[in-house]
Amino acid sequence: MTKNQGGEDTVKAFGDFMKIDSEPKIESCESHGAYESKNIFKNVWSKCPHCASEQKAIQLKEQEEKDAQERHRVWQMKLGEACIPDRFKIRTLDAYDAVNEGQKRALSFARDYAENFEDVLKTGRSAIFCGMPGTGKTHLSIGIAIEFMRHGKYPLFTTVQRIMRRMKSTFHKDADETERDVMRLYVEPDLLIVDEIGVQFGSDFEKNLMFDILNTRYERRLPTLLLSNLTAKEVKTFLGDRVYDRLREDNGQCVSFDWQSHRGTQRNA
Repeated sequence: MTKNQGGEDTVKAFGDFMKIDSEPKIESCESHGAYESKNIFKNVWSKCPHCASEQKAIQLKEQEEKDAQERHRVWQMKLGEACIPDRFKIRTLDAYDAVNEGQKRALSFARDYAENFEDVLKTGRSAIFCGMPGTGKTHLSIGIAIEFMRHGKYPLFTTVQRIMRRMKSTFHKDADETERDVMRLYVEPDLLIVDEIGVQFGSDFEKNLMFDILNTRYERRLPTLLLSNLTAKEVKTFLGDRVYDRLREDNGQCVSFDWQSHRGTQRNA
């Protein structure tokens, strides 16, 4: 055998190994039934395309969740606040005692809001819980937040006073954050819950800052829950007609907690 002939035999053998069948064949998948399989390499045939698409979708979703968790971790480190205070973490919707008609109505709204979280996030549907202290506003809002977290979304529970302190801290010469940094922290959450709306009826600075946060979230279709001890009329006066009306868009509601406080006697407080 000549040297050239040996090389030709090697090339021919490699060509035979790499040779593929041009004609596809019908295979069967346990999940999706018959499918057309193509010869990729010799003795290597393509798998079920539906299974491959499903696996790719699963991997993509897992990666998106990892990316979201990392973004949330970084955001949480910047914020330095707990999404849900430890004291409130047991206040699920199932743990809420709905006795009177008002409580049942409020719980029904909270369940509907939580169960339809995808629509809430799509439209930016917001709500206002108003009524006397100890009537369960915090409990139901935290219950909603817990449901959002179960679906991989990231809520933030805070108060007007915390927001004010955070923003005012940027006024110092050696501040670590800018006003823009603080704004982003309260605009980014999937759901923002703000307690103590209008506790002291607010200064112009407080009103303007809350307007900027709420208006930015409104423009980005991000839902917000506001909690207040004021009446619905007083909340509207504090927020102003424009913000109040925007919060009521997309089926947003002002839910009145118009019953006596049960703080210290029931789990709802």
